[in-house]
Amino acid sequence: SPAGSAAAAAAAAGLHLHACPAARSPGRSGPSAAGGAPGAPPAAATLPRPSRGGSTGGSGPRHPPQLRLPLPPPGGATARLVRAGAGPVPGIGGPRPGRAGWDETHFGKMGSYYINRTFFFDVHPPLGKMLIGLAGYLSGYDGTFPFQKPGDRYEQHNYMGMRGFCAFLGSCLVPLVYLTVLELSKSLPAALLTAFILIFDTGCITLSQYILLDPILMFFVMGAVLSMVKCNSCADRPFSASWWFWMSLTGVNLAGAMGVKFVGLFVVLLVGLNTMHDLWDLLGNLSLSLVMFGKHLLARVLCLILLPLALYTAMFAVHFTVLNKSGPGDGFFSSAFQSQLIGNNLHNMSVPEHLAYGSMVTMKNLRMAGGYLHSHWHLYPEGIGARQQQVTAYLHKDLNNLWIVKKHHSDTDLSDPSIPVEFVRHGDIIRLEHKETSRNLHSHQHEAPLTRKHFQVTAYGINGTGDSNDFWRIEVVGRKAEKLIRVLRSQVRLIHVATGCILGSSGKILPKWGWEQLEVTCTPYLKETPNSLWNFEDHINPKLPNISLDVLKPSFAEILLESHMVMIQGNTALKPKDNEVTSKPWHWPINYQGLRFSGVNETDYRVYLLGNPVIWWLNLVTIGLYLLITVSTAVALKRGVQLTSEHKELSRVVLRGGGQIMLGWLLHYLPFFMMGRVLYFHHYFPAMLFSSMLTGITWDTLLKFLAGFWSPSTTAKKVYGAGFLALVLLIIYSFYLFHPLSYGIVGPMASDPSSPMAGLRWMDSWEF
Repeated sequence: SPAGSAAAAAAAAGLHLHACPAARSPGRSGPSAAGGAPGAPPAAATLPRPSRGGSTGGSGPRHPPQLRLPLPPPGGATARLVRAGAGPVPGIGGPRPGRAGWDETHFGKMGSYYINRTFFFDVHPPLGKMLIGLAGYLSGYDGTFPFQKPGDRYEQHNYMGMRGFCAFLGSCLVPLVYLTVLELSKSLPAALLTAFILIFDTGCITLSQYILLDPILMFFVMGAVLSMVKCNSCADRPFSASWWFWMSLTGVNLAGAMGVKFVGLFVVLLVGLNTMHDLWDLLGNLSLSLVMFGKHLLARVLCLILLPLALYTAMFAVHFTVLNKSGPGDGFFSSAFQSQLIGNNLHNMSVPEHLAYGSMVTMKNLRMAGGYLHSHWHLYPEGIGARQQQVTAYLHKDLNNLWIVKKHHSDTDLSDPSIPVEFVRHGDIIRLEHKETSRNLHSHQHEAPLTRKHFQVTAYGINGTGDSNDFWRIEVVGRKAEKLIRVLRSQVRLIHVATGCILGSSGKILPKWGWEQLEVTCTPYLKETPNSLWNFEDHINPKLPNISLDVLKPSFAEILLESHMVMIQGNTALKPKDNEVTSKPWHWPINYQGLRFSGVNETDYRVYLLGNPVIWWLNLVTIGLYLLITVSTAVALKRGVQLTSEHKELSRVVLRGGGQIMLGWLLHYLPFFMMGRVLYFHHYFPAMLFSSMLTGITWDTLLKFLAGFWSPSTTAKKVYGAGFLALVLLIIYSFYLFHPLSYGIVGPMASDPSSPMAGLRWMDSWEF
């Protein structure tokens, strides 16, 4: 999923920023220190992800899986439901592919990183991956499976602990929705219908069988909703033990949802709106003193704001404590952060603290995977601006990243020990001379190679002698004039004196003539972005005392802020690639297109993520039906229609209980229409939980209303029971038809009459 693509890209591009393996001849050198092709293609800058398409085959029995229906065990209704839900939802005990499927290549790999304590980058908060890693560790997985691509065999690796953990949380969704609907509607049939919908939905079963974040996210989302509903039911007993318990548990689940994915914010909004409504009602209760109202307010601040924030922060504290070794995620973070990682070239390094004239430095761009300011002997080709020496951003350590800081108006040899040290200050005008080629960093009004309306950046001059287009004013973000510039910590921008443009990296990959490194431009737009910010990393000056980088290490608050900025940038950068299978939000409720989890050919073990069509279309129809019932009920109440006590209770359930669920569906669905990032079918599943609960409540209410037209009561009960039974049988039969998509199938494709899926490809967009 988008969650793992950036980390995978970092690994592919080798963003651990390796040290230069060999010195370079200053007389004639290419842009790569390692020899061979000069410079690795910085693929991470465009955040590629593996294809969502099928993988190679899978292991397991070579026959279509048999239907497994939950048998009715003894015990109470809730106990039966929990045990029934644990049967088909995870799919444990039946055929399953013994190969990595779909996004297991991301999240399984991240679980391995935790076990090996290797630092990585992901666009989501860490809780879900930490729990996956913990499940693997406790179940005996050693973190050595590479998770390179979908279809790789697990062989002897013990992966079932991680899958089993996700399957368990997926199974827990059944009792959570059951209890939520039971609390809102006070109707056992409504709760059971909702549970049946979830038990027999092929999409939920498929998501719960793999090492994914989705079942973990949905567990915390539904945990938060159930806790909120239970807390509301304790409103007549404020400050009781049960009231405190459910409110605190709501806060814990909110932290969990936010800690797995940022879309957990949607359930935070749901709980927040519910809390505001409760407080507004309390404020209008004239029998409640303002002091008591203040206590209610403080209790909610404590349990629903401070507690989740504390837990959310603690997750990151554990995350950064565990991942203390250099890994594929280093390059996404600042130099100061990297200095704390064991094995990184900055770890335990000593450098002078403040920048001075005559210092030899490297400059790192602060955009995600922005690279180091770099130049080499090669010139821009004919027709690409001025034919001068190329300046790029390069993702690896390299001698061609070294620059000498000089005064703009002087060519004095600052290495002379007799010349006193002079520090560079905020606002100074400087000149940067490339160490290897003795040419100055230069810009002019020729257009940049790739980015329109940006100026070209080159290296110009002979032995440090150039012209006035080599002068740059250095400014430190948030600093005043005369302030010194700190290595690693100070964020600086270089403003071209002649044109007023700002030095930056666009992140675009240059063609082969630029060795597929990143474009550096001078932008005339003065908006402050990470693309135009830099920090000094390596710093060599024999005249200055060295200090350990431990002195410059960032505080936890700074690391927390930086990690969130990087995650936000990573999410923003997730754009669809050419020919990549993506989907649009309007596709989701109609079950327009699924996702291939594993397998492509007849000989492959094929699993396809697709919701049970009958259930999903029933949910879609129910949303319209609910709106019709709500409007009719509201009009009837407004017109003063006399309702029986039973109808009044049904009206309360529809308007109050159903309204909360409808609001949850809207909050978990509509925001995706405003997102510019790449989207996939599985993003709809939290919203699908709400639509399923709405289906249970709405059809229970409708059947009770229709049964009320029949008399005597025994006939009404038969009508209600027949309607309920028809819905359940329809759901079970549709599951019987489509269950091979979830549990896997080998053999003929759906177009073959001998296939178990023959005749079931009801929409051309279904790709099984």
